[in-house]
Amino acid sequence: MRLSNATLSLVSLMVFFLLLRPGFTAQKSYVIYLGEHSHGLESAWVNVDAVTETHYEFLGSFLGSREDARQAIFYSYTRHINGFAANLADEVASEIARHPEVVSNKARYGEDTIIGNLDTGVWPESKGFSDDGYGPIPSKWKGICQNDIDTRFHCNRKLIGARYFNKGYAAIVGSKLNASFNTPRDNDGHGTHTLSTAGSNLVAKASAFGFGKGTAKGGSPRARVATYKVCWPPVGGEECFDADILAAFDMAIHDGVDVLSVSLGGEPIDFFNDSIAIGSFHAIKHGIVVVCSAGNSGPADGTVVNIAPWQITVGASTMDREFPSIVVLGNDMHYKGQSLSTKVLPHQKFFPLISAADAKVANASVQTALFCQAGAIDPKKAAGKVLVCLRGLNGGVEKGQQASLAGAVGMILANDIFTDNEILVEAHVLPASNINYTDGLTVFTYINSTKNPTAYITPVTTQIGTKPAPFMAAFSSKGPNTITPEILKPDITAPGVSVIAAYTEAEGPTNEDFDKRRVQFNSLSGTSMSCPHVSGIVGLLKTLYPNWSPAAIKSAIMTSATTLDNLNEPILNASNIKAGPFSYGAGHVQPNLAMDPGLVYDLTPTDYLNFLCTLGYKETLISLLSKNTYKCPNPINLANFNYPSITIPNLVGPITVTRTVKNVGSPGIYRAKVMRPMGISIYVKPQKLKFEKAGEEKTFSVTLKVKNAQAIKEYVFGELIWSDNVHYVRSPIVVKAV
Repeated sequence: MRLSNATLSLVSLMVFFLLLRPGFTAQKSYVIYLGEHSHGLESAWVNVDAVTETHYEFLGSFLGSREDARQAIFYSYTRHINGFAANLADEVASEIARHPEVVSNKARYGEDTIIGNLDTGVWPESKGFSDDGYGPIPSKWKGICQNDIDTRFHCNRKLIGARYFNKGYAAIVGSKLNASFNTPRDNDGHGTHTLSTAGSNLVAKASAFGFGKGTAKGGSPRARVATYKVCWPPVGGEECFDADILAAFDMAIHDGVDVLSVSLGGEPIDFFNDSIAIGSFHAIKHGIVVVCSAGNSGPADGTVVNIAPWQITVGASTMDREFPSIVVLGNDMHYKGQSLSTKVLPHQKFFPLISAADAKVANASVQTALFCQAGAIDPKKAAGKVLVCLRGLNGGVEKGQQASLAGAVGMILANDIFTDNEILVEAHVLPASNINYTDGLTVFTYINSTKNPTAYITPVTTQIGTKPAPFMAAFSSKGPNTITPEILKPDITAPGVSVIAAYTEAEGPTNEDFDKRRVQFNSLSGTSMSCPHVSGIVGLLKTLYPNWSPAAIKSAIMTSATTLDNLNEPILNASNIKAGPFSYGAGHVQPNLAMDPGLVYDLTPTDYLNFLCTLGYKETLISLLSKNTYKCPNPINLANFNYPSITIPNLVGPITVTRTVKNVGSPGIYRAKVMRPMGISIYVKPQKLKFEKAGEEKTFSVTLKVKNAQAIKEYVFGELIWSDNVHYVRSPIVVKAV
């Protein structure tokens, strides 16, 4: 997942700014968010210049002239999102905040399906984006191929659109931004990888360095795709800026995408200070499903991002494919690691084994050496040996490069305690194997207890059908939701570890300066990789059910998910401990079952506005997301929000919550089955629901009561299943007694 900059609001205003480090400029870049345009998609023709002019006039009233405003504004949001981004002094922003128009913010598959990707662009020459066999571009498409500067960049009937957004970034880097940035071409591989995962054609004989050979395809292989490049080389720790992100959402809605895949995120923040939350709300109002990464800050609790209920938030888990490379010690102990290294040691020849801590140069710390950082390894000690390094701080391939520079013949890369059993495969530049934490401890013990320790690393192979799988990735961010704990996040998990997909040829597979290799496919890990898996599934569902709402599609994906692995046991985390809803949400996605969910929990944009009312946001602020002035209804219980999961973060006395389900299948009778959370009694009324036709809705209630509060120290988990013996509509139940 790419990091976007965390946005901060000034006190009592709907203005947020891009973080700047002192010394760049005397001004800051602010986004002035004014809500939704009144014209929307209903107007066949919109004079966007006239809209921009209103922004010049508005800002000019503060700066003294229209020309000053024109020079300050670098984005004018003219399609669906109303507002602009400008370079402003703090005092001007504060003055704008007091203006009535700036509302107070103090309480915050098929060819006709189009998948848009907000990311780092795309490598258009990738075979997965060929338009062989495609018909005309759908008539609804309004997008462009923004190749005015990079004339080598071409779109076609598959890759039908490409735009780049860098004015927010330019406001930070200034003169460092040159013409080479004015292109939607992907220079770091992330955008190509994610977009191809969602919507690549079938590409035969694909592999990563000769491993994992097969036919590559995206989740919606016949979908049209478009890229919206919003991320750039990091500056001040940030890569993707809010002004650019919001501009991309605005144009993606205008262009006519059906699905937006967003492998971005920052910190969990207030909805009205979150450009992804704001942009995605405007998108779902137009029937666009927005799928987002959950974040890569696991395994700590409360780290999940993109937590708005109108987004599908995706965690990362493994698949049943590995790339084993066995570490064999001189005592004949074998430890299964993984790698993508094409370099091999002489057959069954053992080499001296040394810990990087014992191979350090005199002036290096033990930690610096153990992590095999630049300049820390002494060639006199490491040459001709297999070096053992520890994962963390710098990249694994960089560690291997340092080992190789020091003359080591191979490397064993051991996990630290935080990553445990999660093994990320890497394209090492020397024979190498990544092993888990426990095996790493054993290897270090062997070194320390043996006079002449030796080791051999077997060549890499591809293994399919590994068990158990899936299990949760240690890096995958977890709940609970720290902004609205009543909404379970993440919603779902999908494959996000060692995913092979298309890649840029502008850089090497490791993005390291020393890596001169070029590949068509690469293996990456992250919630950035799991997110487009779900986006591809959404594309298929949009083709099957074009009239389903984004909420109905989300419900179908969530309620058909599984919490069991391929051993028919509960999904585990990277420490071999049973995982739970805070790790995987409703469970691991099952695309075939999602196509026929039986029942769905539906929501409308108005329901989401009422959700914001319940959180205490002012009506004037909520009205920004609506075309008209919005009046909040009488207070409602957030527990009754019609989400496909039930989360009660502060259960004291008995509580009764309601849900409404819609039949999207055949007539039938569904009966309730409950797996009760420990210490909680649950009663569902009625116990059965009879549906006589498709589209029919039924409401039920769930009463929860604490049976033994003293026995409940933390969150406890259960589930509710509605079944007609064909469909199993499962919802997680998450409860914390107070």
